[in-house]
Amino acid sequence: MSTLTAAAAHVAPFLTSPTTTAPEWQLVVAALIGIVVIVVLITALKAHPFLALMIGALASGVVAGMGVGQTLSSFTTGFGSTMGSVGVLIALGSIYGKLLADSGGADRIVDTLVGRASPAALPWVMGAVGALIGLPMFFEVGLVLLVPVIILVARRSGQPLMRIAVPTLAGLSAMHAFVPPHPGPLAAISAIGANLGVTLGIGVLVAIPAVIVAGPLFSKLAARWVQVPVPALFITDEDQTAAGPSTARPRPSFVAALISILLPVVLMLVAAVVDIVAPGSTAIWSHALTFLGTPAIALLVAVLVGMILLGRGAHMGLSELSTSVGSSLPPVAGILLIVGAGGGFKQVLVDSTIGEVIVRAITDIGGSLAVVLALAWLVAVLIRVSTGSATVATVTAAGILQPLVVDLGLSATGSALLVLAIGAGSVFLSHVNDAGFWLIKEYFGLSVGQTLKSWSVLECVISVVGLMVVVLASFVVV
Repeated sequence: MSTLTAAAAHVAPFLTSPTTTAPEWQLVVAALIGIVVIVVLITALKAHPFLALMIGALASGVVAGMGVGQTLSSFTTGFGSTMGSVGVLIALGSIYGKLLADSGGADRIVDTLVGRASPAALPWVMGAVGALIGLPMFFEVGLVLLVPVIILVARRSGQPLMRIAVPTLAGLSAMHAFVPPHPGPLAAISAIGANLGVTLGIGVLVAIPAVIVAGPLFSKLAARWVQVPVPALFITDEDQTAAGPSTARPRPSFVAALISILLPVVLMLVAAVVDIVAPGSTAIWSHALTFLGTPAIALLVAVLVGMILLGRGAHMGLSELSTSVGSSLPPVAGILLIVGAGGGFKQVLVDSTIGEVIVRAITDIGGSLAVVLALAWLVAVLIRVSTGSATVATVTAAGILQPLVVDLGLSATGSALLVLAIGAGSVFLSHVNDAGFWLIKEYFGLSVGQTLKSWSVLECVISVVGLMVVVLASFVVV
């Protein structure tokens, strides 16, 4: 399966036919009621997020006129779809992260980063690491791979958690929004007919200032807004003993640890290159590389190779490896349920057709290229806020705005800028209907308010900075 085909499969469950004929004002009210119910239940009544998301989804669906049965069907469909994609990645990532921590591989990487970077430079280093890992990876895959590194770097360096986490997340998210081979940009390139190479090149240039502003610079403010302790996750021998690594178990070499963590990155990058240079190839090698580059398979390979490289370097026996794997899954059980429920709530909003209502209200606006880019961004923003999915927002907005490419006679560069404007809008304001919101909240032990003040604002900064750079570029290069 090609990367573009995989992107279509990822999006297809969300692009269902309308399931309600309620008035537009009723659909808007339904979405707002669902969000308010979730926030009130969690913040005021201290309800578990899984229960709050399920109740909020039911409230939205019933108010939208979907009926209890249809609402529950949408919720379970979204729950299952999310668990089948993101859930598998979280489980494999948790296994890999625990193995990386138990073997001492994370210690080796963290000690190298902390030892060679000054405190002032460390947020910039983490932003670069996030961007590098995020270049070929889905956001969720990069997140589960880097969570152990983020937590250990914050713990060892003594810096506030937000100073380390925010730059890393900014690097991951910006690449997800602007740079192929992520599903959203790839599908938008196909819909609009943009040139892949031009979009890739400009996308990297747009991502750089977005990462800088939303990462190292914003992290200073986020660290003052959100003061939380480093989560008690991935505790290693070095963290538990005052004597340090001299009394701990042997650790893998830095090279072995680096190869282990970069292996899934390389596999997915190679699969993306194969999809670009040999699209539709029936050769065995093409199928093999594409298979190995599938996110779930790449992470599974990383786990298996990690057992050999990291386990051997740490002198871990089979029983110790089994214990490490078994102990990695219970801590993420709650995260899996919450993320799945977030996907269920998202599907209820999608099936209520609130996204279509928003799009119809603004598609008649026209003007210069700069106005068109701002319009493309706004369409993606509204779909993103209403459905919670960056990929769905990108693909839907691209399909709606595709006629503008012909009507305006856009060049290759103009078409690429249109794709990137849509990508910028697709990451705006991650909130309670986004599975990524709950991933960040649970992994870093934040409250809903703290997640809004850190992660949600970070996403808004990436979105706005990306739009500004794209609009400015439209006056210079088109």
